[in-house]
Amino acid sequence: VIDFGASAIVNWHKLGFSTDEIDVIAISHLHGDHFGGLPFLLLNAQYETRRKKPLRIIGPPGTRDRLMRAVDVFYPGVATGGWRFEWSVEELEPGTRTDIFGARLSSMAVSHGGAVLGTGLRLESAGKTFAYSGDTEWTEALLELADRADLFVIECYSAKLEVVGHLNWPRLRQNLPRLTARRIAVTHMGSAMRACQGELTAAGLEVLDDGQVLDI
Repeated sequence: VIDFGASAIVNWHKLGFSTDEIDVIAISHLHGDHFGGLPFLLLNAQYETRRKKPLRIIGPPGTRDRLMRAVDVFYPGVATGGWRFEWSVEELEPGTRTDIFGARLSSMAVSHGGAVLGTGLRLESAGKTFAYSGDTEWTEALLELADRADLFVIECYSAKLEVVGHLNWPRLRQNLPRLTARRIAVTHMGSAMRACQGELTAAGLEVLDDGQVLDI
């Protein structure tokens, strides 16, 4: 799974999945809508599903400390208690990569602004490549991240306004000819951006929604 925000566990169950199906979670950055569901996932695994198999969490530098503090805020004392299953946190520096069951996960710094390090993620497996921008304003790093990917999921929060740390539609549209991904899908859309859905599809982009299934 890539990113696991505050509402992720609710939607995961709504789609009929068990959290015990998750082996690895890769986090792009440490904002609540991208990693805030992890404390609830850990508690669900500990007390509800009584998970036995290991869980691997991969995130940018600072992930373990931020996660442990979040667990302690929501459930004081639990973070340092005994866990019935093994779970680990691997901190992946931008510009480095790690192996996941034979697949290669690469991290790349993007430009989300503020005190939180934003990264984009690129997963290569069985000759296919999935790339994900994370949250970012336009940065030339997106060209490398999307390079010939079979599917590139990119955020585009704003319809027109320049928002620090996020893409807007005019800037994305301007740079579309430079992105060499075979397919591009848009996510993290604000309400004004939703009104531009017709423009996105006319430009050859796909618009993502909860529960949608895409084959790569």
